[in-house]
Amino acid sequence: MNKKYNFIKSNTLLLDIGCSPGGWSQVAKQVIKKGKIVSIDLKHMENLEGVKFIKCNFMDPDSQSKILSIFNGKIDVILSDMAANTTGNRTLDCIRTNLLGAEVINNGSKMLKSNGTLIVKLFMGEDFLEVKNIAKKKFKKVDFFKPESSRGESKETYIHCNSLKAL
Repeated sequence: MNKKYNFIKSNTLLLDIGCSPGGWSQVAKQVIKKGKIVSIDLKHMENLEGVKFIKCNFMDPDSQSKILSIFNGKIDVILSDMAANTTGNRTLDCIRTNLLGAEVINNGSKMLKSNGTLIVKLFMGEDFLEVKNIAKKKFKKVDFFKPESSRGESKETYIHCNSLKAL
């Protein structure tokens, strides 16, 4: 994770959406010692000590209720590395992934503590600004970063949202 975003502490309650194969959960586990990590995906993730994996669909309201009950309340950090299955049509793949990102912003913002952090993978494309505007309506701070691990030609970027606005 980018050192600029050093928002994970030892006691963080963290939800990793679209976690398979488990890279972000592994990195978070190195820091989180007293908190809790719940990782979810439609795909399988190998067991990782100290991480609770649930095979479920984040978009399902029942899954969201189950997640909140595991945390026993609101969450500090939500990371989403979720992307739509690719079709080969870059424009369509971008739109579908950004639609997932918008849903994570909308639903995740309801699950976060007021000073919570939400990080979501997006692709630069025609609907990128629309997703950015959704985030700006819900969060006080919105910015972007591209991880060093991302290929230079990739359209992949991450939106970093912090501190919910009072609605």
